[in-house]
Amino acid sequence: MRNAIGAVILAGFFLFLLMTAVNLRPFGEPSERAMDDYFINNAQNETANNNVVTSIVFDYRGFDTLGEATILFTAVAGVYVLLRDAARKKGGDGE
Repeated sequence: MRNAIGAVILAGFFLFLLMTAVNLRPFGEPSERAMDDYFINNAQNETANNNVVTSIVFDYRGFDTLGEATILFTAVAGVYVLLRDAARKKGGDGE
């Protein structure tokens, strides 16, 4: 019974992948272009930056980027603390 359920789930997953691949847009053709055109036409004037990607990441989405950096820093610090404690319990000095 478990094998039959697993086979049905696997077949459903492959069907999902197939339908997703069939319905993908061609590469380089987004569905909405209004924001793309706005950034390309106005990024240099509004941010005084020649690189459009950099202006989007640091000027238009600065708070979002700061939040992502904070989350990454917190995750790295948490992993460091866990590994340091594990090393101390194992008998190492943790440094």
